[in-house]
Amino acid sequence: MATRTREKAAARRENKDRRPRAVMRYVRISSRKVKIVIDLIRGKSVDEAKAILMYTPKAAAPIVGKLLDSAVANAENNLELNRDGLYIAEVFAGQGPTLKRFRPRAHGRASRINKRTSHITIILDQLYQAK
Repeated sequence: MATRTREKAAARRENKDRRPRAVMRYVRISSRKVKIVIDLIRGKSVDEAKAILMYTPKAAAPIVGKLLDSAVANAENNLELNRDGLYIAEVFAGQGPTLKRFRPRAHGRASRINKRTSHITIILDQLYQAK
């Protein structure tokens, strides 16, 4: 049975997104709380987004800031892009697996506590092409 795996792999490599990215998985914060912070920086330049995150008093702000630094480092080291022309093209947070814990309650009962996790992705792009 021929499945043309080599041809399919070559086609996937050709169509692969070449923009610099960084992904942080299994972060122990709810994706709902992360989405509030990432909505602030979507579409902004890297320096402007870093300044916004520095002065945002949310628990997800340092996490997203660290991820942004990682995406910028990937762009500079792997793709040889200049930091000045980078902006945040896409940023999204999805729900990860939920840790289920139990808390004792009155009358011998127990109630479940959901400790949610999230997967955060930042994709950068160049604002202008350097010539």
